[in-house]
Amino acid sequence: MTRRFAFVVACLALAACGQKQNLKPPANGVLPPKPATAPAPPTAEQLLKHQPSERPGRSDELLTKSEPRQDDPFDQPPKK
Repeated sequence: MTRRFAFVVACLALAACGQKQNLKPPANGVLPPKPATAPAPPTAEQLLKHQPSERPGRSDELLTKSEPRQDDPFDQPPKK
């Protein structure tokens, strides 16, 4: 019983130590090398921004009309 309690307390302590602040590059840290096609090396702020291809928009296309499905000749029950 005490082991479970200690485990739960350790898990809660570990979960509580997460940081909730903006990311910053380390002081005097080295940024990644310049991409081959880029005219200048990107700044830390540019590296932390998400590109549209990394976060694509949602497709909220709803079903506009309901139609019954056609028979599928290849939808066969499994053989016994």
